[in-house]
Amino acid sequence: MQKQHGLLPALLAGLMAHNVATAEPETHSLSADNAADMLTSIEVAESVEKAATFSGSTSVIGKDTLERDQVFTVNEALRKAPGVYVRDEDGFGLRPNIAFRGQNPFRSTKVLFLEDGIPFNFAPYGDNDIYYHPPIERYDGIEIYKGADLTQFGPQTINGAVNYLTPKVPNTPGGFVSFTGGNRDYLNGHARYGGMVKNVQGLDAVGGVIDYLHKEGMANRDNTFAVVDDVNLKSIVDFDARNRLTLRGDFYYQDEPGAAFGLTDAEYRQLGARYNPDKNASFTNDRWSTSATYEHSFNSDVTLETSFYWSGYERNWWRQQNEFPTESQCSATYPAYVASRQNGIPIDMDLCNYTVGRKRNYQTWGMAPTLHAKHNLFGIESRLDAGFRAHFESQDREMIRGITPSARVGQLLEKNERFADAYSGFVQNKFIWGDWTVTPGVRVESVGYSRSNLLNGAQGQHSLTEILPSFALTYSPVDRADLFFGIHRGFAPPRVEDAVYNDTGGSAEIGAEISWNTEFGIRARPLRGVKAELTYFHNDFEALTVLGTVGGGTVPVAQGKALYEGIELMARADFGDVFDSAHNPYAQIAYMWLPTAETTEAFRCVPLSSGTLPASCPGGNVRGSAAGKRAPYAPESLLTAILGYSHVNGFDTHLEAAFVSEQYADFLNLDNGADHPDGPTSNAALGGSYGKINDYVVVNFASSYKVQKDLTLFVAMKNLLDNTYITDRVRGIQSGMPRLVQAGFKYEF
Repeated sequence: MQKQHGLLPALLAGLMAHNVATAEPETHSLSADNAADMLTSIEVAESVEKAATFSGSTSVIGKDTLERDQVFTVNEALRKAPGVYVRDEDGFGLRPNIAFRGQNPFRSTKVLFLEDGIPFNFAPYGDNDIYYHPPIERYDGIEIYKGADLTQFGPQTINGAVNYLTPKVPNTPGGFVSFTGGNRDYLNGHARYGGMVKNVQGLDAVGGVIDYLHKEGMANRDNTFAVVDDVNLKSIVDFDARNRLTLRGDFYYQDEPGAAFGLTDAEYRQLGARYNPDKNASFTNDRWSTSATYEHSFNSDVTLETSFYWSGYERNWWRQQNEFPTESQCSATYPAYVASRQNGIPIDMDLCNYTVGRKRNYQTWGMAPTLHAKHNLFGIESRLDAGFRAHFESQDREMIRGITPSARVGQLLEKNERFADAYSGFVQNKFIWGDWTVTPGVRVESVGYSRSNLLNGAQGQHSLTEILPSFALTYSPVDRADLFFGIHRGFAPPRVEDAVYNDTGGSAEIGAEISWNTEFGIRARPLRGVKAELTYFHNDFEALTVLGTVGGGTVPVAQGKALYEGIELMARADFGDVFDSAHNPYAQIAYMWLPTAETTEAFRCVPLSSGTLPASCPGGNVRGSAAGKRAPYAPESLLTAILGYSHVNGFDTHLEAAFVSEQYADFLNLDNGADHPDGPTSNAALGGSYGKINDYVVVNFASSYKVQKDLTLFVAMKNLLDNTYITDRVRGIQSGMPRLVQAGFKYEF
């Protein structure tokens, strides 16, 4: 190797990096001859993957799957795992709605997002809503955690966690460029490059990877067009065999004109699923983030890993409707607005001299040291994992009312500062006795909130502390099967706005979400090329928080008790491996059956700051909420099934069908909005937010062929049958994407 002249040039060279990706099937192995023809890259050993070490139920969606399926959005990716419910809102996956095991997926509030194990949400303690998501194409894999191992993370442990794996840094410099085009003006350009340089200025190695992606296209409705740019950097400095520094940085920008809420029932029936009158709406956001992880190995058994992280996120959403399609803010200048929407008559939003802007800025930072130690302290082979985290968040929030259809300035209605400071720690010790492992653990969360209303000077504080035990057990009676059991105390902190009142600064009567989550199951690989996992889960909520008709509107925050119980199944068979053949027919299913998703008591509304209850909470309860009702947005069955064929020469083709069974959109469990107790002509009945969502199926097709070792061609069709279906009624009806036809290439070098 040529001698390097200086550390800075080497660092710059190393930052331009990429791991050369191949497009082989998920598990089917290549023959030796074909493998020799593939581009190879020995990756630096990075310890970001965690699922393989966990005791409970986990799922892994690998890089091969993401590329083979030409995954379009994070929603499409995650539904390949059992127990995950994803609900489209915009069709582009820009504002994902994700949940596990029957929970309401609205804004993904019940999920913890991680990136290489580091908190990813822009305010996981104070406002866990997700209003953006990086392009799924820039990740090399996804891990999904649902069991007692969630105790290692937090604060959201009632539901599950998604850990995105950033591209690993390859030893051999290389990269790729790819391009995809399709109908609905879809364009996707993606480039990655990187590598390592060894023996630099006394360091063992220095390198990195840079990834840039631009994508654009029409979303699921008219008058919407999304543009996304994402730049991601990752660098590794290996000081020596015991010390490593990993640096990460990311910039994300999104512009989405026409981002709007949903339709009324009449608009959906008479004007179609693509109708969108909100041509003046605008949604923009950007996010800067950086993190550093320092790993020090004291010896082969003890490692200390310390992460520092920071992110800044800004979101500006201007729209002419603020809550539901039939709200009346436009009526003063556009008297026919409400009646037209209720009756499915096209409207012109230029006649509505009203707009509202919700501007939000978040800053999040923290540090988290974690110790990993193998030991025999009690005369038993053991592994200890223990960590601490100090985490800080700030929110600046404004609401502005304009007096023209496209105003971007106006009367200041809200100006708030909100803060959350959190200190947490966990300890888990895995005891290993032959075929048995026992893992007791505990996590402690202590959160402090403060809020200032800059319009009237009101201020307030609130705090809480929770102790969260966990216990996991695995048993391996034979080499090809594992039994597992886990139980843990689930926890999710309240939002700042729910813990501290806005106009008075008083402390609200709402605490954390608390549950006992239990699971047991079996993992098996009975044959080469065959694997399966079956899990039973029982999640009992002592306190579960909901908003509005489940997502917004005039109903305030409410809490109640609920029970979710069901089974998950994940199975895959690669018959090429079973019969040791180059031809590989394969099949895969991810299934959840949720027979129990029951509210076990009425959900109680939190009083207003005046101490009174709003009119929408008769008797203090959410309207229609009662023991024994089916929880909203909890379909009984979720199924994703794949049938395909691959060959060791690099060819793959398959069909995927994703089925979602019917579900209620409200606590009343109404079959139709016209059944609303306010009457069939009421705003609630005609607004599109009440009633059942029928079952639906989406069929996808994808095919790819590696025409030579560095060039892959691919084609994909999303919603092949062009089904029209409702996905969401939270603020009016949202529909799924129409048929998408996409094709492109990937060139590796």
